[in-house]
Amino acid sequence: MSEGTVNEKYIPNLLKFYRETAVKQLMSELSKKNVMQVPKITKVVINMGLGQATQDPKIIEKGVKDLTTIAGQKAKVTRARKAISNFKLREGVAIGCCVTLRRARMYEFLERFITVAVPRIRDFRGFSAHSFDHRGNYTFGITDQTIFPEIDIDRVEKTLGMNITICTSSDNDKGAFALLKVLGFPFKK
Repeated sequence: MSEGTVNEKYIPNLLKFYRETAVKQLMSELSKKNVMQVPKITKVVINMGLGQATQDPKIIEKGVKDLTTIAGQKAKVTRARKAISNFKLREGVAIGCCVTLRRARMYEFLERFITVAVPRIRDFRGFSAHSFDHRGNYTFGITDQTIFPEIDIDRVEKTLGMNITICTSSDNDKGAFALLKVLGFPFKK
């Protein structure tokens, strides 16, 4: 097996929970007759917008390094599509980084995020239930990357925020909300 790949025999705990418990619960809650109709998570996209990188290119390197450490997968540098003079931005300049997680890595990240990172958020009261896009996808923002235990706080010079999008196979917000709620995602009451 090559280095950097996830073991095929290993199944993340959150995926086991989804298959063994959550599917049955969602079938009854959403009144679905077939297991294939139950919503599931298709991918998780983590995006860091690093607008300050136009003045300091080293910010991109630090952002990519931190995002790669958090996600467990190499982050891709995103570049400006067109020039905007008011923002001192030229076409093709690096302005952020992103990573798309699927399969086992996606469940591993979500499990670490829900159980380890979220309790470390200062004054956390829950995520808003109104951040769905009416197509079953949920997007929320994190203002500080140091909530993840993989990041060494002593080496952080500048806190970087990120947007996380959880894409589901549900075509409406009700199914996606039920799925995330069953998986233990902390929503506001």
